[in-house]
Amino acid sequence: MAGAADQAAAGAPRRAPAPARPKRKRKLFQLYSPIQPRTYLIIAILSFAALLGGWWLAAELDLAKDIFLPTPADVWRSAVDAAKDGTLWDDARASFVRITIGFSISTVLALPIGILIGTYRAAEAVIEPSVDFIRYMPAVAFVPLTIVWVGVDEPQKWLIIFIGTFFQQVLLVQDNVKRVPREYVDIGHTLGMKDRTVLRRVVLPAAAPAIWDTLRITLGWAWTWLVVAELVAASDGLGHSIVVAQRFFQTETIFLGIIVIGLLGLIMDQAMKLAGKRLFRWAE
Repeated sequence: MAGAADQAAAGAPRRAPAPARPKRKRKLFQLYSPIQPRTYLIIAILSFAALLGGWWLAAELDLAKDIFLPTPADVWRSAVDAAKDGTLWDDARASFVRITIGFSISTVLALPIGILIGTYRAAEAVIEPSVDFIRYMPAVAFVPLTIVWVGVDEPQKWLIIFIGTFFQQVLLVQDNVKRVPREYVDIGHTLGMKDRTVLRRVVLPAAAPAIWDTLRITLGWAWTWLVVAELVAASDGLGHSIVVAQRFFQTETIFLGIIVIGLLGLIMDQAMKLAGKRLFRWAE
């Protein structure tokens, strides 16, 4: 029997192997098409180079007077001088500490409130209308009031960052939590979990990546409000240096302050982005 089966198998025509599918080439500009990290880095560097080149070209062609548009070389010389006398480091350090403290206070308070009103309708009815109302009030209008309330010391800067960031954070975190599929919650209840356990083991892990992205976005807003506070009442900081330079028409110093703020914000944003990828690898 075995020999007959072997002869039959040997005599049976063999199937030709399926032709290998040609590898689909990834297009650079295609919806949601991934690119290599090296390619991403090269494109990012080229975009910065193009921005710098456009600035240099506009200055060299005298599209605006030097007093309004300094050259990159002028800004670089201003940066070197400010770094040598220590004012650049002192101002950057003061602004960085203020943004860290103010943003941390806002985040610590906004997260639990946003999660609460995103999961309980009764809490939403109590808190959301007031938060939604206050968030439309311009934080700039609170600057003179904050000076009256807490003076011109550091708490005034933290308070401006809080007012400009907190209410937006609450509503964004609420939206992040609400977007968790209801099926996840129902499955947790079906498995016998209590509300507290469902919140801790289902809702928060599912919403955590979106909440982290919300923090990255609102960090940029916090930098804007910090500069507003330093423009009005401060004795140091990057915003203060911009105000002083404005009085003496030192546009290269103004450009320097703006660039340093952008660099600090970019560094903090990329650090949060990298941390998010490591914390939430399962969401990639």
